Amino acid sequence: MREMRVTSLFHIRDNVPDMKHVEEAVPDAVDIRLAARLAALRAEHGWSLGGLAERSGISRSTLSRAERAEISPTAALLNRLCQVYGRTMSRLLSEVEGEPAPLLRADEQPVWEDRASGFVRRSVSPPHPAFRGELVEGRLAAGADIAYDRPPVPGLEQHIWVLEGALEVTAQDVRHRLGAGDCLRLRVWGPTRFRCADDIEARYVLAVVLP
Repeated sequence: MREMRVTSLFHIRDNVPDMKHVEEAVPDAVDIRLAARLAALRAEHGWSLGGLAERSGISRSTLSRAERAEISPTAALLNRLCQVYGRTMSRLLSEVEGEPAPLLRADEQPVWEDRASGFVRRSVSPPHPAFRGELVEGRLAAGADIAYDRPPVPGLEQHIWVLEGALEVTAQDVRHRLGAGDCLRLRVWGPTRFRCADDIEARYVLAVVLP
């Protein structure tokens, strides 16, 4: 299989929601559009920065900097905001990518890299707000370990199909070790953890269905 070309939409520098030690960088066009969308979502709900901080557990200063494109959000931060706004991460990212198309070529599929955690996420499905399901390709580097404290949408249905390597998935305090070809189905209500359980990269397909 050919090597996946990574085109990072966001340059991730940390993996903690509070983002206290994020390195300054010049925002790119996608960062700016994402910041504007986050600000618009908060305005649509009529929330102040303080109100959103209480709902998300993210500091007011971090939210303010994210909405001004002064920082590039981490996977954990976006996951928390998606939970508050009732969106999957793919839907949020699609809202800053323009009009949805029914066909998404391989070299057009948005790829997002969290370098701090060794996680690469490819949005395979053409995004559309009217559809409830989507496909995502995930890659975890050897030894990579990424945890989410909550799902973006409570009761989210997930199907995890491992293509290469070994993946360890923990949900509801139950740990599952998946090898190539194995598929795990679950409905997510609380914290989840994805860990590369081998000394080679783990590659998997994640099918997500909104409840």
